[in-house]
Amino acid sequence: MPRLGLGTWPMDDAEAERVVAEAIGLGYRLVDTAENYRNERGVGLGLKASGVAREDLFVTTKFNREWHGVDLAAEAAERRLDLLGLDYLDLLLIHWPNPQHGKYTEAWQGLARLLESGRVKAIGTSNFKPAHLDRIIEATGVVPDVNQIQLSPFTTRDETRAYDAAKGIVTQSWSPIGGEGGEVRKDPLVVGLAEKYGRTPGQIVLRWHLELGLAVAVKSANRERLEQNLDVFGFELEAADVAALSALDRGEGAAADSDAFGH
Repeated sequence: MPRLGLGTWPMDDAEAERVVAEAIGLGYRLVDTAENYRNERGVGLGLKASGVAREDLFVTTKFNREWHGVDLAAEAAERRLDLLGLDYLDLLLIHWPNPQHGKYTEAWQGLARLLESGRVKAIGTSNFKPAHLDRIIEATGVVPDVNQIQLSPFTTRDETRAYDAAKGIVTQSWSPIGGEGGEVRKDPLVVGLAEKYGRTPGQIVLRWHLELGLAVAVKSANRERLEQNLDVFGFELEAADVAALSALDRGEGAAADSDAFGH
């Protein structure tokens, strides 16, 4: 799985088709979407329009709680494939655990079965806390390949990252630069480090993710920003600067609570 990819929330089909094709042309190879984004058809059209061979692309999508069931998970996968116009998915995730619904373990059992079909190459979770992960691993013996969580210097998610690392789960960050408001990019420390390294604030934050060994899905519909986001492999942050960025953490409460929220 590529370390850095394109996130597509909240693009509609038309925008997703344009941006996905453009991003792939710039060098992106991972594209992240979801049932709840309602843009899978547009993403699929963008993948085709890019002209890049399917085997050179990595496509991730996710499904909602209505498909939390052993057989329902398989149906969710087929619907995702149909909308995307693909023969297989590189990675399929349970989007939220929705513990109130009480079915995410069954959804995980369904995903484990899908691996045998070849229609899904890897499986994982999104917004799962260690307690949620414990439950599905204990029930199935199958460890997720990826756990995608909200993560930025303001929400460093230390406990979940440590759990994932101990289990061999790749942690992938969503909202890695802190959302549309740009609050992380405007932080004085981030602005100062951008000046120090001759980079943009967004590049500093994305490089922080990479220094921590994380994968990243970052959204932009702007060509210049797409180029900047991808151009974060040619420099490194000093260890003290990585630590300073991590110290901006506002605690677990700054992230969406997946025990209370989900779809």
